[in-house]
Amino acid sequence: MASPSGRFLWYDLMTTDMAAAAAFYREVVGWDARDSGMPDRSYSIFSMGATAVAGLMPIPDDLLAAGIPPCWSGYVGVADVDDYADRVEGAGGTIRKPPTDIPGIGRYSVVADPYGAVFILFKGSSAQGPEPAAPGAPGHIGWHELHAGEGEGAFAFYSKLFGWSPAEAHDMGPMGKYQTFAAGGAPLGGMMTRMPDSPGPFWAYYFNVDGIDAAKSRVERSGGRVLNGPMEVPGGLWVLQAIDPQGAFFALLAPRR
Repeated sequence: MASPSGRFLWYDLMTTDMAAAAAFYREVVGWDARDSGMPDRSYSIFSMGATAVAGLMPIPDDLLAAGIPPCWSGYVGVADVDDYADRVEGAGGTIRKPPTDIPGIGRYSVVADPYGAVFILFKGSSAQGPEPAAPGAPGHIGWHELHAGEGEGAFAFYSKLFGWSPAEAHDMGPMGKYQTFAAGGAPLGGMMTRMPDSPGPFWAYYFNVDGIDAAKSRVERSGGRVLNGPMEVPGGLWVLQAIDPQGAFFALLAPRR
């Protein structure tokens, strides 16, 4: 898998019920799920047509024992995982899992920013990786959103670490500033100081769908729960935020209601 530096390139869902999660996202987003064939672990691949989009795995026993709930995680490509793990720690972040090899796949490290939001550093072992999808393509990840412990401090951390640059900023009134960011092209996502009722800082990932109202119905019909939305956002897009039946937070993005 290729590792374009400073860009999200892969996503994993850790869950308590792989079969139920696969059925839910197949219905809601349109993904297929197939076993990866990895001999040493249970890991499935979500795909949209012929394109691999994300991974699906059980929550490891040690994380279950530590109370880690079902959740989505994003991988950011870097040139040297060990070097970037050191940079994270040097900038006040923490290493949750030290740099580790996945034979034939690549090297990764689970880290957290200074406020506790978790993400994964990754470098693939080959130059081959998923083809980038066209903007807005259904079934692909269309937006990355950090609900930060402190928005401005978090932006400074990621900007220094990955070279992300500020794009548009939106004043949300009492909710503060929503700062979008880019990595040498169109904006990839946004950051904001998390709401007081949020359980903690976290990254959220928005999956593209054709229409938000139909997707809302699919979420509810399949046992998920909509938390916010549908709502219109700048650019004329529509979003909603939800949790799947096992409790993982996710969001959907559509060009129309």
